[in-house]
Amino acid sequence: MSKKLKTETLLQHFAEDRSKNNGAVVPPIYQNSLFTFASWEDIDAAFDDRLNSFIYTRGKNPTVQIVEEKLAELAGGEKAQLFPSGMGAISAAIFSCLKSGDHVIAIKNIYGPANNFLNSYLKPKFGIDITYVSGDDPKQFEQEIRENTSLIYLESPSSVVFSLQDIKAVADLAKANGIKTIIDNTWATPLYQKPLAMGVDLEVHSCSKYIGGHSDIVAGVVIGNAELIDSISTHEMEWIGAKMAPMEAWLILRSLRTLTLRMERHQSNALKVASFLTNHSEVIKINYPGLPSFKQQELAQKQMTGYSGLMSFELRTKNLDQIKLFVNSLKLFSIGVSWGGHESLIYAPAISYLKELSPEQFEGMGISLGDMRISVGLENVDDLIEDLNQSLSLINS
Repeated sequence: MSKKLKTETLLQHFAEDRSKNNGAVVPPIYQNSLFTFASWEDIDAAFDDRLNSFIYTRGKNPTVQIVEEKLAELAGGEKAQLFPSGMGAISAAIFSCLKSGDHVIAIKNIYGPANNFLNSYLKPKFGIDITYVSGDDPKQFEQEIRENTSLIYLESPSSVVFSLQDIKAVADLAKANGIKTIIDNTWATPLYQKPLAMGVDLEVHSCSKYIGGHSDIVAGVVIGNAELIDSISTHEMEWIGAKMAPMEAWLILRSLRTLTLRMERHQSNALKVASFLTNHSEVIKINYPGLPSFKQQELAQKQMTGYSGLMSFELRTKNLDQIKLFVNSLKLFSIGVSWGGHESLIYAPAISYLKELSPEQFEGMGISLGDMRISVGLENVDDLIEDLNQSLSLINS
């Protein structure tokens, strides 16, 4: 029956059996650390099938399992493994693909902490070599493949600049060379982009963003085929102890009920905000794949079915005082580092990137002080546009 369910129905019903929970319309939170058994034989059998048995919540929990099954089905994967943060999911996925001395090809505009994990942790501790490419052309990846290349790491659209990679072309190239692929698909969500169907091995998400959607949880997920996810569950998750708490999983379950509705509003609001910014004299560039003027619009339409609410734009002024005036004068766009929640946010990527990256890395990412990242929330779009307009009008460029 699951294959016939449309997305909205899947999110309400898949992996849930009310008959097991006294008809409760919302599954219970199994807030327990362990599970007991009636006999020696029962627990002995459970240990023989640890991946599919409830023994200890560090490994498997019924509340968590419902959400994992729902997310896997939504993304078109065989299995999913939840983690207590997006970086937990990212680091576990990367660990699962590497051994000491391997080579990684990554796009240069990936999430800052993921970049730090590769460059500042794996490189010095395990001798992992990393090559960064812009990723606009699949040939860039092909040119950098070495004998010890074991992973290509993608993020499409990428952080800050929202550049796209041709996901299928890169995945085909990787498979032909025996290389694993990971993609951070947080921006598009499994609703609007299906990387696994394009041949990517592992898909990661920060569930703190759109999947959670209410700015009240921190969580992550890795989705892929059963063999890869079972290995991650056994090693990177259970051995390192990166288990997902039942309460956070239950909150994700709640959020999935409204994911399609929320994403429709994020998209419609963002398209109107992006159009407004495109025509404003104090803005010189917009990075949003949903705009017809976006430089990779053809590729966006080819591999995405919709667009989320995150974008960036560059202010005309390069005067730091004027930039701060613009940010500090906003009333509805709160200043914050995350995105994907119900509320609208603004952040200047230069604030954290200048602290996390070397001057050379910062310059290589193509970011300036005037780059602003905004997460367009669920408020009335006319109010959001008015807020941006009144703040932009204060700039004396």
